[in-house]
Amino acid sequence: MARALFGPAGRRRSLEKLPHPLWLPGQPPRTQTRTLFAMKKVLIGTCSWTDPTLLESGWYPDKVAKKADERLRFYAERFSLVENDASYYALPDQKQAQLWLERTPDDFTMNFKAFATITTHPTDPKRLPKDLRETLPADIQLKKRVYPKDLPKEIIDEIHARFWVALEPLRKAGKLGAILLQYPDWFTITGKNKSEILRARELLPDDRLAVEFRNRLWMEERNRDETLAFLRDNGLTYVAVDEPQGFPSSIPPVDAVTAPLAIVRFHGRNAENWKKPGLTAAERFDYSYKKSELEEWLPKIKRMEEASEEIHLLMNNCYGDKAVNNARDLSELLALR
Repeated sequence: MARALFGPAGRRRSLEKLPHPLWLPGQPPRTQTRTLFAMKKVLIGTCSWTDPTLLESGWYPDKVAKKADERLRFYAERFSLVENDASYYALPDQKQAQLWLERTPDDFTMNFKAFATITTHPTDPKRLPKDLRETLPADIQLKKRVYPKDLPKEIIDEIHARFWVALEPLRKAGKLGAILLQYPDWFTITGKNKSEILRARELLPDDRLAVEFRNRLWMEERNRDETLAFLRDNGLTYVAVDEPQGFPSSIPPVDAVTAPLAIVRFHGRNAENWKKPGLTAAERFDYSYKKSELEEWLPKIKRMEEASEEIHLLMNNCYGDKAVNNARDLSELLALR
């Protein structure tokens, strides 16, 4: 079956006349027309709009913070892009996708982090839909962490199918951005693991898939060309990252483009907390970028713009209001170029 390399069935709406992705100082939300600098190809947002530390930060007005529908509307007035990370922990469903569709403007884009099992991560069987969970052997159902290798192939295939089908409302409306395939630290560069990525490509047809590695072997100099060629040959977006360096999981900040869509995810630079045991995900990403640190990315973003059709810049330093503030900072820096 022939598959498009990007976009819902390969189609993307024009971005040139869409409103600015977030507010600028002195401007009401989403009223400034996007100018003809490269911003027409750049969407900026964060990797969550529901993180508990964000809700507690005061960024949302009190009345808004307590209501799921108003939170997303408030966020979408200020940003044109968000990454949905809840889909990593539980399979989304069409009813919820329809609500996300209804609560956002026509030009809004939502990326999704693939469900854990899709990217070889373990999951609690309780997070699986009840009908799937009940088909598993009793001993598997009782485990706290079940890896894909412990699950029957037909269950794995069904998980992919349900994930894909759930996003149909957003796909039809042109609001589905990319599906993030973020692989674990132990996922090294091997033929078997390349086949695992291609299996996801086959089971999630037509959608734009973006691959983020968390094992440095993929992007070491001796393997870099091989890795990028593999992604390019299969229409997969390489996810560039900004993150703490010096760890086995550290990926260097390479501004590579392997598909019409380019993505950068900013994880912060909190090296002290990056691999410290016992911390929450939010504590690992507790970092506020200085503008000078974001400026380091401006020439890289420019090169990525020139090599792509669209770029998503996502702040994943989701602790308090640091991600939303840094997303605004980055937007201002790009506007001043």
